Amino acid sequence: MDTRTFLRSQGLPAEDVGSPPASPKRFPDGAQYRVEIPSTEGPEVLDAVLAEAAERDVPVHRISQGSGAMLLTDGELARMADTAGRARVELSLFARPQAGWHTGAMVAAPAGGLVAAQARGTEQLVHVLEDVRRSAEAGVRSVLVTDLGVLSVAARMRERGELPADMRFKSSVQMALSNPASVALAERIGADTYNVPTDLSIGQLASIRAATDLPLDVYVESPDDLGGFVRHYEIAEIVRVAAPVYVKFGLRNAPDIYPSGSHLTSTAIALGRERVRRARIGLDMLHRYMPQATTSELPTRDLAVPHGEPVTSETAGELR
Repeated sequence: MDTRTFLRSQGLPAEDVGSPPASPKRFPDGAQYRVEIPSTEGPEVLDAVLAEAAERDVPVHRISQGSGAMLLTDGELARMADTAGRARVELSLFARPQAGWHTGAMVAAPAGGLVAAQARGTEQLVHVLEDVRRSAEAGVRSVLVTDLGVLSVAARMRERGELPADMRFKSSVQMALSNPASVALAERIGADTYNVPTDLSIGQLASIRAATDLPLDVYVESPDDLGGFVRHYEIAEIVRVAAPVYVKFGLRNAPDIYPSGSHLTSTAIALGRERVRRARIGLDMLHRYMPQATTSELPTRDLAVPHGEPVTSETAGELR
């Protein structure tokens, strides 16, 4: 049996698709796409993003953040959870720390960047999982995870009641899995949504879609340190072949503000507002080239909206 035949026998595509078919898969409400605004670093930025979205009529389904719950005060964490909960949008906070912010020297070596997103040793594994716990205790129900071991243990904690049954694990772009088999692996060990690398072709996205039912989070504009790609004219095709997809609007030609804080609040607010403006541009293009594309009407029941009520394994299924 040759390798391509073996891949087919495992339910995996045997090649990247040259002219990809439309994805028949959808979000639970039947929608093809949703909108994600990343790098929303703190409660003031969240307020600004939601205000800009209302002004520009941009439906924002998910707000994500990169500095981690670890760099939010208890009050800031509670305020973000409350604001997102009232707005009925998903709030996804980064689970930190990782090697890139730690004392190890390899990350600073010429080829060391590949370890930056990993949890180093048992102590850092514990610290990341504690960041997940702290987010959960504040009512947050979605966290970004970069490390497969963290994902695996966190999923087992969810299964055994150590974390809320409705906690969602969003695999970060920094996890960097880039083919159908590896993304399917992330799904098997507990991922609920997967942020693909920023430079995948339409055919590569289609091959991953064929192997997984996870929503795919796709940067249609990526930060400079993730490639700086601006793919607005491809949004319609991305939605067509990769649905269900979170269309994610990063921002090129913008400063790296991680880790963020009060010294960068005004910059983070300006960047957040511009991401929403970019989203308006991208959605206008999507409507122009794929007017039949369907999105989720807000509020949407299956979003991981922050809340303070305990959720059991029985009731979690009703929310997914």
